[in-house]
Amino acid sequence: MSATAGPPRKKVTINTLRALHAKGTPIAMVTAHDFPSGLAADLAGVDMVLVGDSLAMVALGMEDTNQLTLDIMLHHCRAVARGCKSAFIIGDLPMGSYEISPEHAIASSLRMIQEGRVSAVKLEGGAEMAPTIARLTALGIPVLGHIGLTPQRNAALGGFRVQAKTVTGAKKLLHDARALEEAGVFGMVVEAVPEGVAEAVTRAVGVPTIGIGAGKGTSGQVLVQVDMLGNFPEGRFMPKFVKRYASVFEESKKGMERYTDEVRTGVYPQKEHTYPMSEQELDAFLEDTREERGRGTGTEE
Repeated sequence: MSATAGPPRKKVTINTLRALHAKGTPIAMVTAHDFPSGLAADLAGVDMVLVGDSLAMVALGMEDTNQLTLDIMLHHCRAVARGCKSAFIIGDLPMGSYEISPEHAIASSLRMIQEGRVSAVKLEGGAEMAPTIARLTALGIPVLGHIGLTPQRNAALGGFRVQAKTVTGAKKLLHDARALEEAGVFGMVVEAVPEGVAEAVTRAVGVPTIGIGAGKGTSGQVLVQVDMLGNFPEGRFMPKFVKRYASVFEESKKGMERYTDEVRTGVYPQKEHTYPMSEQELDAFLEDTREERGRGTGTEE
C-alpha cells in the first residue's frame, strides 16, 4: 500500500502549530495506532496525530492503558509514522517509562524519537512533572503536556472522573498549566474539565490547549479515532464528549457478512476476479496432467 494517495501537503511543524494558535485557528488532533489509521488521519488533513496510549484498550483489547510497555508503543509509533507524512506526530510516553527520574524520561523520549519516528512526546502530570519536562525541552525534545483527567493515574483519581469541578480543583489545574508552560511545553492536552475552567486556563497560558471533554474554549480538540469513527460494537461505553462521525465497525461487519455469504454460495469469485490464461496453454497443461495421472495409475497404453 502506498503511503500517499496524491501530492503530500506541507509538513506541519511546531511553527505551524504556533501560527495557527496565534491566528486563533482551532487545531485538529486525532489519535492513530497503525499504518491505515495514520494514513487516513494524514490524508484527512488533521494538524496533529497522537499515537496515544489509549490504543491499549481500543486496538489491543487491554483493560486499561497501564499495561502498555515502551516497546509496544514504539512498534505502533513506527507503523503510524509510515503512513503519516505531513501531520505533526506525537507519541505518548506510557506509564512506567518516564516517572522514575528526568534521566528515565530522557532515555525513553530519545527512543520514541529515534526508533518510533515521532516528532514529539506527550506525558501526563502537572507541576510535579515540570522539572522533568524542563530537562526534556532544554535538550530540544518537544513535549506536549497533559493535565486534568490523567488516565494513567485514574486509580489515584478515583476512576475516570471529571476534574477541576471545585474552586480548589480549578486553581490546581491553572497552577499545573502555568508550571507546564514555564517548563517549555509547546502545548497541553486538557482532559475532562468544565468548559468554563478550560477556557480560563486557555486564556491564562500562551501555548495551545488541546481539549478532550473540555468544551469549545480550548485552542483545539482531540478525539480517539476509533471512538469518533464508530469502530466498535454497539453497547460499548462511550464518554459523553465523543461525537460519532461514522460507523466503521458496523460497515466492516456488514461487508464481511456479505463476503462470507458469497463465498459459501459461490457468488465470489467471479471471472473478473481471476487471472486469464490462453486456452491453448490451459489445454496443454491439462493434457500433461492427464498423462501424468495415467502413468501414475499404470493405465497409459
